[in-house]
Amino acid sequence: MSSLREKLLYKAPCAYSVKDADFDTVNSFCEGYKSFLNNAKTEREAVAVAVAEAETMGFTPFDRNNTYKAGDKVYFANRSKGLVLAVMGKQGMENGANITVAHVDSPRLDIKQRPLYEDGGLAYFKTHYYGGIKKYQWTALPLALHGVIIKKDGTKIDVCIGEREDEPVFYISDLMPHIGGRQSEKPLGSAITGEGLNVIVGSVPLDEESDALKLAVLSALNEKYGVTEADLITAELCAVPADKARDVGFDRGLIVSYGHDDRVCAYPSMKALLECDSPERTCICIFADKEETGSYGVTGVTSAAYENFLSALCRCFDADFATFCANSTCLSADVGGAYDACYGDAYDPKNSAYVNKGVVVTKYTGSRGKSGTSDASAELVAKITSLFDREGVAWQTGEYGKVDEGGAGTVAKDIARLDIEVVDVGVPMFSMHSPYELASKADVFAMYKAAKAFYTL
Repeated sequence: MSSLREKLLYKAPCAYSVKDADFDTVNSFCEGYKSFLNNAKTEREAVAVAVAEAETMGFTPFDRNNTYKAGDKVYFANRSKGLVLAVMGKQGMENGANITVAHVDSPRLDIKQRPLYEDGGLAYFKTHYYGGIKKYQWTALPLALHGVIIKKDGTKIDVCIGEREDEPVFYISDLMPHIGGRQSEKPLGSAITGEGLNVIVGSVPLDEESDALKLAVLSALNEKYGVTEADLITAELCAVPADKARDVGFDRGLIVSYGHDDRVCAYPSMKALLECDSPERTCICIFADKEETGSYGVTGVTSAAYENFLSALCRCFDADFATFCANSTCLSADVGGAYDACYGDAYDPKNSAYVNKGVVVTKYTGSRGKSGTSDASAELVAKITSLFDREGVAWQTGEYGKVDEGGAGTVAKDIARLDIEVVDVGVPMFSMHSPYELASKADVFAMYKAAKAFYTL
């Protein structure tokens, strides 16, 4: 009976039970991942960290006028907010490439172009939230300020305040429960408004005159960065949680951090690609921007920038671009929702992903009636899962939740537009889009193994 049970029934294995996934190996890999999380809280920072590491591994900037051979390693940085890493394969470009696409933008609070004001004895920055968030989760937290300021003369100033122990942090207040009766009666989605997410940035006036708090903040900014209020108009600043990635649980098997979505797929994909030396097929890792707001804009995956890069790469090998796309395969490396027993009513337990069960292969995303999905073919799902079985990658299938509860989308539909076969493969997680998300170390390592196996396809 036991042999029949094993033959006919399906059960996803524990990610720790597969080959080369002992806790020490998993934990060691995740220490590097935690460092990446701490140093890459924005898409600009993620690209900068990745480029620096790629250059140490022999990658050079792509030159469309060059000729390349098998084993050559190149990168293309898209306006400092998107990135393509490529290792040339032994096979011709007409045979296609193995491509992973992850996004490195995360929900956050963008600082408005005219942000600074004072009221009630405090100085504030006004914000505009970026991506889908629960607004009430962003109050009463220590926040750090990240971004760039571009001065009138073109000088770019990198800004990062609140990450070091000796630096100040920033804060959004919430109403005390003693007088919050009416607020508590409101639905969660409206108890805190977008216009109410104002970041406290100062409290000590410069003098007794009007605008003394604004002037004090501007004086501090001018002393540190040499900027004025007019320079904030051209700035690109955001507020993100200030805390570092931390282990969770007595066994330290989970990681809580800001920005798991989607650096939890970007980092393992990048590490696997950097280890490719002489693959059979060309291997490509893409870091995309703007996924949380629809993938639009010049750095989003719908931008022609990435298509143009792939086309230029084909021309370097005198390969037909359409043939290249038709023969390529892509993993849309994005997170999935993990089954949360505390909110079990929102899930279909039989079709949910679980922590410590490895990567989640998601045939279709979208919402309700599969709206906004590319829906991977049965042939592709069989091809990828068979590869994972062969290479000892822990995997499972899953959906975001019950059909009528909503859903989510990824860049898969945008990749499919190029006639590239694509399926979603990523790490399941808790508390997606909250300031601090939760992921399993075993699943992070499984994503690395999945990408590494995929690059050998």
